Amino acid sequence: MSAEEQAGEQHAAEQAKTTGELEESREQEAQSPEEIQADIQETREALGETVEALAHKTDVKAQVDEKKEEVKAQVRDTQAQAQAKLGDLGEQAKQNQTPITAGAGAVVALLLLIFLLRRRSS
Repeated sequence: MSAEEQAGEQHAAEQAKTTGELEESREQEAQSPEEIQADIQETREALGETVEALAHKTDVKAQVDEKKEEVKAQVRDTQAQAQAKLGDLGEQAKQNQTPITAGAGAVVALLLLIFLLRRRSS
């Protein structure tokens, strides 16, 4: 798009905005004082919210604190999940003690047998 076309579109947009503002001002002339006061109040509230949002965006310390709290919450969640998983594994180990004990006994018996066989052959 050429610069002339862009300038033409921009001019048309500005003209439409001006036309819209004129129509809006005509509508406001037909409004009662109470309606105008209500519009003013709505505009003030919207402006206040906008100012708060902009102030929050520029408050780096507050943003860092928020991010820090988010990370802390994630760490706490991960820690809770890990503890729950360890608890489950501990319960499984308690329930499966017989095979573990039998396996340990077999290893001890095998080591004892190897020790005795080496001692005999010496």
